[in-house]
Amino acid sequence: MISDKATIGKNVEIGPYCVIEDDVVIGDNTVIKSYVELRKGTVIGKNCLIDSRVSSSGDNWIGDHVIVRYDSILARGLKIGDHSYICPRVMTNNLNTNKEQIGGADIGKNVFIGTNCVIHHGISIGDNCILGALSYVNKNIPNDEVWFGNPAKFQRKV
Repeated sequence: MISDKATIGKNVEIGPYCVIEDDVVIGDNTVIKSYVELRKGTVIGKNCLIDSRVSSSGDNWIGDHVIVRYDSILARGLKIGDHSYICPRVMTNNLNTNKEQIGGADIGKNVFIGTNCVIHHGISIGDNCILGALSYVNKNIPNDEVWFGNPAKFQRKV
């Protein structure tokens, strides 16, 4: 189902069984694979790839040239900077333990997030960072750093 209130750019490919709600914006030359759910207010830049089974809970902003791989969950309020790569099954959160919306993560430009990472609500990840697979990120990460572990810890500068 694609809402007639969504804005779809030029040369956009949308796979089968997608749900694209009102006020979604998809930039030119972007590919949306099958079973993707984009809720109200999701904005995706140009030249992006949103892989199968990605879910956006809405009011997210995804920059240009971003790849979000299979089965990732993009919590409300998430921002992803240009040229970032989100590996499969990455999960973000926007609620605290009292179920109050704190806001999604703010992921910088040129960031690589490894498979099965979990990113806590309200976290900022700087530009040019690398997060290792299976990491739980519960602290802000400055620009140009490599972090991994559970909880994620600083490892080195990029």
